[in-house]
Amino acid sequence: MKNETIAIIGWITAVQGALGAGGRLYGDGPWGLLHQWWDIPTAGYVVLIAVGAVIAVVGETGRKRAKA
Repeated sequence: MKNETIAIIGWITAVQGALGAGGRLYGDGPWGLLHQWWDIPTAGYVVLIAVGAVIAVVGETGRKRAKA
C-alpha cells in the first residue's frame, strides 16, 4: 500500500509538471492545478516532471519488490 501511494504521488506530480510546461510552451499559460496556487516558471515545471518520474519509478520498483 505504501509503495502504491508513493507511485501515485509521483505520477500526479509528473503529470502536473507536464501540464504546466506544456501550457507555457504551447498555450497561453500553464494548465493543470498548480498554477492556481503558485507562479512556477517553466524550468520549475520541467523539474517537477523529472522529480515526479523519479518518485513514480521508486514507488513502482518498491511495489514490484514487495510482490516478489
